[in-house]
Amino acid sequence: MNIDLENKVAVITGAGRGIGKSIAISYAQNGAKVCCLSRSQKEIDATASYIKGEDGNAIALACDVSNYTELEEAFKKIYKIYGRIDIVVINAGVDCDKAPVEELSIEAWKKVMDVNFTGAFYTAKAAIPYLKKQGGGKIITIGSGLGHKGRADNSAYSCSKAGLWMLTRVLAQELHKFNISVNELIPGPVVTDMGNDSMKDGSSAFSVDSEWTKKPEDVTNLALFMANQPLIGPTGQSYSLMRRDL
Repeated sequence: MNIDLENKVAVITGAGRGIGKSIAISYAQNGAKVCCLSRSQKEIDATASYIKGEDGNAIALACDVSNYTELEEAFKKIYKIYGRIDIVVINAGVDCDKAPVEELSIEAWKKVMDVNFTGAFYTAKAAIPYLKKQGGGKIITIGSGLGHKGRADNSAYSCSKAGLWMLTRVLAQELHKFNISVNELIPGPVVTDMGNDSMKDGSSAFSVDSEWTKKPEDVTNLALFMANQPLIGPTGQSYSLMRRDL
């Protein structure tokens, strides 16, 4: 696969660890200037330092995606530094303890929705004006099979990812005329800090013998493929790395 992201500017939320970190590094290795966003300055500093150590170009900006003002400021800074934004990967996400709706705390529900769903809306809203200025670009949302199928005792995460998938499709319809594509990437089971909790769940994809349990690095080829599509290319699509049906 011939990937060329030379001189492209990519913004990745949740870039301090796991899938977001791996995507940030892979984009930089293929020529992109990478902007790492996360609540943890220490973690994204480590990602940016790694990229710079490989002669890549990266900056790290602490930002809470559930705070729209912080996101606005982050995108203003990125545009001021680079003068363009081409790719936005909406990756930041959290989960909570598994529980039926009757027992799930209001605080746990709100935290997951604030980051996974409202945070995605905020990120897209803050990014769109800059993608329009550029004459086009790409928004890639990191979804989940649970957002298409759902699972008992996973209401907060499943509903947040279902909302993200619908947001992906709505944005695709709104933005295609500006040459901005919006697509979803479903990684399937990945061994990360969040994935470690799912591995203990006997009903999760981690428990299916035929399923492909991945490392974060295994997601990057698809993320690169999606970032490298033409401006007038696929949009409103869901690309999955799961072996079985969603």
